[in-house]
Amino acid sequence: MLIGATLGGYFSRQFLKTIFLVFATVFSLVYTLDFVELMRRAGDAENATAGLMAQLALFRTPAIAEQVMPFAVLFGSMAALLQLSRKLELVIARAAGVSAWQFLQPGLFVALVIGVGSVAIYNPVSALLKQRAAELETRIFSRTLQTNGKPIWLRQRSTDGQAIFRAAGSVNDTTTITGVTVYTFTNTGTFTQRIEAPEATLHEGFWSLKNARVLTATEHPQTFEQYVIASNLEPSQVRQSFIDPDAVPFWDLKSTIDRLERADLNTTAYRLHYDVLLARPLLFIAMVLVAASVSLRFFRFGGVAMMVLGGVAAGFMLYVATELMVELGAAGIISSTVAAWLPAIVGSLLGILALLYQEDG
Repeated sequence: MLIGATLGGYFSRQFLKTIFLVFATVFSLVYTLDFVELMRRAGDAENATAGLMAQLALFRTPAIAEQVMPFAVLFGSMAALLQLSRKLELVIARAAGVSAWQFLQPGLFVALVIGVGSVAIYNPVSALLKQRAAELETRIFSRTLQTNGKPIWLRQRSTDGQAIFRAAGSVNDTTTITGVTVYTFTNTGTFTQRIEAPEATLHEGFWSLKNARVLTATEHPQTFEQYVIASNLEPSQVRQSFIDPDAVPFWDLKSTIDRLERADLNTTAYRLHYDVLLARPLLFIAMVLVAASVSLRFFRFGGVAMMVLGGVAAGFMLYVATELMVELGAAGIISSTVAAWLPAIVGSLLGILALLYQEDG
């Protein structure tokens, strides 16, 4: 049975208000801390000003704050339910015949709307701002853009055979990679040589490696000021593969995955990020159910502190499980679909089970 429009609208506003306040608080805190850190780093850059640091922090913050959205939904829902319980409004609703499942409908609806909005609107904006932040940071600090501390792997097939590239990082908005190691093979898979170079740049039809050191099993190591490797990769495709998945807007992820697959490049991280975004509305619903399972105790019964602590612990456990599944998905141990959807599904089922244990419907 659906809850009435008037009461449902009132509960919805309470959920929306507390979730927004929690998220705004976290957003402000992240911005402040990031701005302070950037000001500390600004001493090493000649053209870094307080205004540029404030702009850079503003561009970086939305992507960082996006990661804590599930906690904002969890803590906001807990705050809304505890406030309604403290004012005895839930007691009155129960006395009027409204069950827990009915007065949770507004919260679940708000979580669904926020989840869809965060994927369809907030994520594209934060991804574009993250790209702008990377460009601005590279220009200010004149540094190589690293990919989250993880190496870049590329594979190609060309007229010369097969080659696997490993790079420590990439220069922003270019096809230049740094800290390069290349393993080349014949078309039948026989290893031919290993090439080490501090920098490599992809041009139309070939890679250009600077100060390359070539090692083979039959000859002494040789060093070349310029070394060329044929390539069938397109510069635009490779440049796109250097971009962190978090910096690709949701609406562009599918086309990005298709382009990278046509270039025979690894798309695991992009597929995983795409599936995680698709599962986000259900994860937000799971957070509301978890919040309800620890927040429906009447204030006059006491134990409010233990309820809050239980909610925090439950949210932390769900977060750890989500991160663990993402790591397993990134490593290819499980599929990206399972890694993205399993925590949200399990969290929702556990929340429903806890409510079934506490409520009689």
